[in-house]
Amino acid sequence: MATPLTAARLLAALKAEGVTVREHAGWRTHNRNDKGPWGGVNGIVIHHTAGASSLDLVWSGTAALPGPLCHTHLAKNGTATMVGHGRANHAGTFARNAHQAVVAESPVHPRPDAAEPVDGNRHYYGIEIENLGDGRDPYPAVQYDQAVRWAAAICRAHGWTHHSVIGHKEGTRRKIDPSFDMNAFRAGVAERLKHPPRWGPGPRSLL
Repeated sequence: MATPLTAARLLAALKAEGVTVREHAGWRTHNRNDKGPWGGVNGIVIHHTAGASSLDLVWSGTAALPGPLCHTHLAKNGTATMVGHGRANHAGTFARNAHQAVVAESPVHPRPDAAEPVDGNRHYYGIEIENLGDGRDPYPAVQYDQAVRWAAAICRAHGWTHHSVIGHKEGTRRKIDPSFDMNAFRAGVAERLKHPPRWGPGPRSLL
């Protein structure tokens, strides 16, 4: 387990990786730390929003699930808005076998067990990528590239491999996000980590 990056260090890591960052007012102290600890951290969870124009939602959440609902919201145009630092309501509970695969940085991410005893909100960073999640809504090239850069930046800062990145659907049977192949996404993160932070072959779009 690792100590979470400070807000300043997280921001610096993202910018160094070429992430187009916007700071929502108050994000550095916007969290759910009153409900439990954040950290040690073991990895990163990738989500899609299952909706459009979702920035306000991931900031505020709902009456049943207060925000922040992630640490970063990623818009279609590739703008990564920081919405929280600390514990966020994004992962919920995770299966132990899925979590242990991330901890071990295993190349195999097994189908998650039905039982979910792990507090995912404690152990993971989370990004919400704006997408309907219906298999038809595309991820524009700039958005997908920025998602890869975001994950790579955090892995690089912690000295993690790409196997520290998991899709929400890989941590629990309750979810189907993100609506793209996580092995391909991790391969993109792995390729970035072979190069200096600003490296990039150019973004590609993805359905």
